[in-house]
Amino acid sequence: MIIDGGVPFPQPFLASAYQVKFAASRWEREGAHALRRAVFCDEQALFKGDDRDRVDDYAIPIVALAMLGVAADRVVGTVRIHEEAPGLWWGSRLAVDAEYRSVGALGATLIRLAVSSAHAMGCTTFLAHVQEQNALLFRRLHWRIVEEVELHGRKHFRMQADLAHYPPCFSPEWGFTALPRKAA
Repeated sequence: MIIDGGVPFPQPFLASAYQVKFAASRWEREGAHALRRAVFCDEQALFKGDDRDRVDDYAIPIVALAMLGVAADRVVGTVRIHEEAPGLWWGSRLAVDAEYRSVGALGATLIRLAVSSAHAMGCTTFLAHVQEQNALLFRRLHWRIVEEVELHGRKHFRMQADLAHYPPCFSPEWGFTALPRKAA
């Protein structure tokens, strides 16, 4: 990266590990909402101003945290889950900070914790509305397309997770560790 005057500036910090877990603290929840606004309002223009809705009143936020050694530095990914009816769970608002999308493991690990933690809480069906450009990732993670839908003026797929590939996670407050891809 080059800054004013042509002076080289180091590349942005990328953590060596990321913790993906239920958001437990206020700064984690606020970081998740800020990231959602950055992705869904500013970058994708799906919503004007804010993407919050009534689901936020009861959804469980999950965050991916960049780790500085053993200390969490910042929220770099998020998703939320909620139970719509007994056994029927939804995931929504999956977002990864643009600077961290090259890490590769963050989106998949957020999805894995979302489904596995819901599975531990009695989920029998896990669904999500997935933007067209992300459908391949979900298919690789053992999801199937249920139907094509239009949401917010864009093509989405209602997709369903194959719960056989998501063993229950009974400790979502600790979650999973996501490691970045090794450099080629």
